[in-house]
Amino acid sequence: MSSSTASASGAPGTTGAADPIAGSATGSPIALTSRAPHVPADRLVAEMVPPPRFDSVRFDNYIPDAKQPSQAEAVQVLGGFAAGLGGASASGTGRKRWFRREAKPAAGPRGVYLDGGYGVGKTHLLASLWHATPAAPEHKAFGTFVELTNLVGALGFQQTVRTLSDHRLLCIDEFELDDPGDTVLVSSLLGKLVEAGVALAATSNTLPGKLGEGRFAAADFLREIQGLSAHFRPLRIDGEDYRHRGLPQAPVPFDDDTVTRTAYATAGASLDDFPSLLDHLSKVHPSRYGAMCDPVRAVCLTGVEPVGDQSTALRLVVLADRLYDREVPVLASGRPFDELFSEEMLNGGYRKKYFRAISRLTALARDAKSLVVE
Repeated sequence: MSSSTASASGAPGTTGAADPIAGSATGSPIALTSRAPHVPADRLVAEMVPPPRFDSVRFDNYIPDAKQPSQAEAVQVLGGFAAGLGGASASGTGRKRWFRREAKPAAGPRGVYLDGGYGVGKTHLLASLWHATPAAPEHKAFGTFVELTNLVGALGFQQTVRTLSDHRLLCIDEFELDDPGDTVLVSSLLGKLVEAGVALAATSNTLPGKLGEGRFAAADFLREIQGLSAHFRPLRIDGEDYRHRGLPQAPVPFDDDTVTRTAYATAGASLDDFPSLLDHLSKVHPSRYGAMCDPVRAVCLTGVEPVGDQSTALRLVVLADRLYDREVPVLASGRPFDELFSEEMLNGGYRKKYFRAISRLTALARDAKSLVVE
């Protein structure tokens, strides 16, 4: 198991994701540090759908940057891929064939790989592909690379193969090229699924500074998945991070009193001391972070400070992803989010994860400004 998941102890908890929100009736904020939900394996499978942030995304409402023709091209290519699976076209005008047999998929790659930097809309397009595939939710799956490895850990390799083999499509967001062990594990899984006829789609998380170096991430991806390369068409998507396109800089942190006051005034808000939350994350398996955040409507953190070690930093990355998926605003005091990770971390093997976390936490910090109680 990778360092991004093995570092948590997975200690069992007694608080379920569906439990009432502590303090919701009195106005007291939730403490994330009091939550350690148990998530059954069957729930992990059932929840392999696009997260709430991407419930309503479609090919039609993806807005390509006019300066980046690769973005419009991606919509067309993925629309054709959806049509090959029997799905709707990119324009949304595809019709189901109710009274005649579906044509066999055209020959060619049965997978697409979206290669690009942060915030160019890869996840929007991947979720749109999932929505365009006309199969019941239980016959198409969508999850991050980390969620997929967590599923294998929960079910075992063979059971995961059996569970996913009857799916029409498997979408993997943020395929991790920096974790050889888990990459080989998932590569073996994908090989079995391709043999079973499952179509595949994946995205990368290329560091923005690498975008000028040809197909850097795509080449790494195709090499890591070895014999699966023939099943994927690499599709490059260029552009700048839409989360920061034309927007002001991330808001500066607030003081402790403002964060605390806002937490008490906001229904469903959580309030935690940042160091205590980091310690709590070490006691909850990352596969449970989503359930831990499910009842939360806003996260308030006091005393944000740089993360001291890589294991803790990787757990924080997973939490940031789950909060971003659920569109949970984050209000914080202490240090700005772009100071969470050291220069050594930002230049190391997990730099792609850290830059993604900074980008997403910055967006959530902007979302939190409207909640502030002065």
